[in-house]
This record gives sequence, structure tokens and C-alpha cells, in this order.
Amino acid sequence: MSDILYHYIVTDDFDNERIDKVLSTLSDSFSRTYIKKMLDEKRVSLNGKIIKPSAIVCENDEISMLVPPAKELCIEAEDIPLDILYEDRDILVVNKPKGMVVHPAAGHYNGTLVNAVMWHCKGQLSAINGVLRPGIVHRIDKDTTGSVIICKNDAAHQSIAAQLKEHSICRIYHAIVYGILPDDSGIIDAPIGRSTSDRKKMAVNVPHAKHAVTHYHTIKRFEDDQMTYVWCKLETGRTHQIRVHMAHIGHPILGDEVYAMNRKSRWKLEGQCLHAKTLGFIHPVTGDYIETDAPLPEYFQHLLDIMH
Repeated sequence: MSDILYHYIVTDDFDNERIDKVLSTLSDSFSRTYIKKMLDEKRVSLNGKIIKPSAIVCENDEISMLVPPAKELCIEAEDIPLDILYEDRDILVVNKPKGMVVHPAAGHYNGTLVNAVMWHCKGQLSAINGVLRPGIVHRIDKDTTGSVIICKNDAAHQSIAAQLKEHSICRIYHAIVYGILPDDSGIIDAPIGRSTSDRKKMAVNVPHAKHAVTHYHTIKRFEDDQMTYVWCKLETGRTHQIRVHMAHIGHPILGDEVYAMNRKSRWKLEGQCLHAKTLGFIHPVTGDYIETDAPLPEYFQHLLDIMH
């Protein structure tokens, strides 16, 4: 069995970071110890050159890691129902349910969105992000519900990826947050980067933080329950941006087990009440503007119905 080549493109979230730290975050399937072993064995290259673990990466750098096969890795297509919001020969937009991981990684090789779209699209998906992430151009967290774009070919992938980089895609999320927001609308302009204390978390105003802007608007206030229903529009698209920004202004998202750890609620929830509702983008082939709307999940609507 031959070695497996893993290929990564450095996004602006990781600009000016050490390559070993970047790989430990991007490579969901490998431990930090294993990545160090690959670097020590000169199995990692940056823009085609073998480098040291301390090498600093820049946005759009290309990282390659040649991994010896431990076992046969085969991502299987699975007949999992999909809530399809839009589909044509180039792209697919699906409404992802809560609890579903977008792409396979360590501990999640089955039951992911990728397994489902591989079945639905009969393997006709873009290959730019490799065997673990066919068709995937962006992702939302496991416990965030809502719209995800899937690209069926490389040309569509490149077009959508360019729009994401330009921040030209309209992305509106609905959320329930702790506390009563005093303003009907507002703008959160606070740079986001990797937490210095926990590399799995993001934080504001940390070293190498990137420009991040979230617009929010109050939809309804629940005075008795001390909650607010809001929509948030992403001007930029940093990792965990809405979750970090709302926590930063003192109104973390209901159910968020990472950024609202000390908040209590009377409802038993599985993760954050955050839903990617609206996606608007330019079609990669026709040039038409496409906008999809993902209905709120049942649990979310139920909370809105019973809150006061």
C-alpha cells in the first residue's frame, strides 16, 4: 500500500502561525505528536520545500504531508436522507441537521454529510479538498444547523471558494442568545484568532488575530426567560465567529458548551442554538444570484414557541 498525500491550503485564519500548530488544527485525523513525527521524518513540505517544525506559514501557502498508510482508508457513500434546498449540475445546498459532522475525521468516518452527499451525487464531487472532504468548500460546526454549499466539480469549487475569500457570499444566521440585548441592531468589530490557552478555541484580541465583523439585529426579546432571538450577518467568516463575537459582548449563544460554559438554562440542549438560515451567492456557471433559505429546525422553533 502506498503513502497517502494530504494537501492543505493555508487560510487567513492561520497566517503567520507555525506550521506544526497549523497542521495540528487542520489535520483532524492526526494527533500533534504524530504530526511532529511527520515533520521530523521530513514528510511535510511547504510550497514544495521540506521545512522545519518552526517554519511560519502565510495565507495561500500550500502544505503537503506524505503519510504512510496505517490502514486502508475508504470513505463510504451512505444512504442518509438529505434536506435539499437547491440543486443543479454544479452545486448542491443542503440543510444540515444538528449533530451531523460535515466531513470525516478521526472518530467520525461514517454518518457525516460527506458520506450522505457521496451517495446522493454518486461520487460526482469536487476533489480539491482531498479524499476526506470531497465537495466541501466550507463547513459549519457539528451542532450548528442549516445551509451548507456542496460543489460537484472543481470549477464550481474554485468559484465558491473565491467568493468566500472575498466575503461576498451573503450568510445570515439565526440564534438565541443569553440576556436581553439592549440595542435593536449593532455591529461587532473585534479581531479573532486562536486562543493562546486552548488551540481548539477562538478568542478576540489575541496575537495574530484577524479582522472580523458581525452585524446583528434583534428579532424578539423574551423578558421572562432573559433571552433574545437575533439574526447575525457575517461580513467576514472567521472560525466560530458568531459564537465568539456574541460571547464577547456578553450575550453568548444559548447551549454553547464552549463559549457559554458558565451559563445555565432550564432547557436540556445539545449544543448551541445557532442556525445558518440564508445563503446568497453568484452561481459559478450561470452568473445568476442564488439565495436559499433553510427553515428553522423543530427544536429551535419549539423554543421560540414556549419562551416568554
